[in-house]
Amino acid sequence: MKILIIKPSAFGDIVHTLPFLNALKRGYPDAKIDWVVAEGLHKFLEGHAMINRLWIIKKDRWKRLNYLKKSFKEIKELIFGFKKERYDVAVDLSGILRSGLITFASGAAIKLGFKESDEGSPFFYSHKIKGDMGIHAIDRYLKLAKALRCPTDIVAYPFAPFDENPEILKELPQEYAVISPSAGKPANQWHASRFGEVASMLSIPSVVISGSSPLDISTAKEVVANSNNMAISIAGKTDLKELIPIIRKAKYFITNDTGPMHIAAAVNVPVFAIFGPANPKRTGPYGKIHTVIQKKLACSPCYCWKPCSHWSCMNGITAKDVFNAIHF
Repeated sequence: MKILIIKPSAFGDIVHTLPFLNALKRGYPDAKIDWVVAEGLHKFLEGHAMINRLWIIKKDRWKRLNYLKKSFKEIKELIFGFKKERYDVAVDLSGILRSGLITFASGAAIKLGFKESDEGSPFFYSHKIKGDMGIHAIDRYLKLAKALRCPTDIVAYPFAPFDENPEILKELPQEYAVISPSAGKPANQWHASRFGEVASMLSIPSVVISGSSPLDISTAKEVVANSNNMAISIAGKTDLKELIPIIRKAKYFITNDTGPMHIAAAVNVPVFAIFGPANPKRTGPYGKIHTVIQKKLACSPCYCWKPCSHWSCMNGITAKDVFNAIHF
């Protein structure tokens, strides 16, 4: 049997998909499972024992008019490659127009997705199930695994091979907490200066500021500048896989709603997550040992991309609020 997973991005969503992959492999241990993933994020899945092949797409470049000619060529090659594979099952976990089209292009006999998916993507499915937008993304994805008659009693995160002791880990103190101050959506990103204030208040020996992208470096610097010499930055010095052992050895993890938060939840490190316009029921840290810090407002969750005119959901959370949640 050949199965295609369509989940190109984002990073947190890919971590959410690992329990689905695990259930799929338990249900069909001899199946060849391929995965459509975005360029850049593919490195997190490289070498995975459960994945036969990664189809790497340049989805961000496909949006550019000056890349249109190359886009058509790449899409044509993708469709031709799918035809050669002859997939039995394709599962769309993204549920947008692009992923729906990729599901259709797979040529699979069974094209599975959620009834309530966006942008008309259900039109391209042969089989649809109700996903329930009121539950966590992981539980929602596992509904698709159950529809394929896979066991879903275990929620496990099978990571691709990674260095258990990267060089950077040797530079860190014995005991530390990790703060992840960046976020994919500007509206989900709490003030960097307040993260610094939190770091200055903690009783732990040291606080490590993480960030896997070079763009996170300036945010991390602002946290450090406001930490009263409590924080050190490793932003821009690690790739996504190197974050796993660093987070795993942390005493706890303080974060916005962002991808590394889900790594912390996956490795059972207590998470203190700051939520504003996003919905923690859907995308919060998965498990019972974690704490969500959130202002209960009539206008949230609003799922907005950029901060609104008042941004009360995030502006209203103080450093003291976060400190009190950690030292309750």
